[in-house]
Amino acid sequence: MKILLVEDDLSSGKLLSKILKNHHYAIDLATDGLTGLELASQWSYDLYILDVQLPKLDGISLCHRLRAQGKTAPILMLTGKRSNDDIVTGLDAGADDYVIKPFDANRSWNDNRR
Repeated sequence: MKILLVEDDLSSGKLLSKILKNHHYAIDLATDGLTGLELASQWSYDLYILDVQLPKLDGISLCHRLRAQGKTAPILMLTGKRSNDDIVTGLDAGADDYVIKPFDANRSWNDNRR
C-alpha cells in the first residue's frame, strides 16, 4: 500500500512515516499542500493522510482538489482542529475520516490487531 502523507511538522511527519514503514507501507512525505498536490498528480496512492493546517495550500483545499481530480482513494484528515464545525468541514471536503492530534499511534495499531 502506497500512502501520501502531507504534514508540515517535519518531526511529526518523520515519526508517522517511520511507524507506517515499520508496518510495511510505502510512504511519500510532503511538507506543504502544493508539494502534496504535485505528488498526487504524478503518482497513484492508496491512501492520503492530510494535515489541515498546511503552508501554500491548506489540507481542506487539497482534499477538494484531489476529489476534483477524480482521486477515489481514502483521505484521512489528521489535525489538531477539533471543533464539530472543523470535522464537518473536513468531511464535506471529501475526507473519509478525521483524526484529531495528538493521538497514540501504538494504541491505534494495537487496537486494530484485536
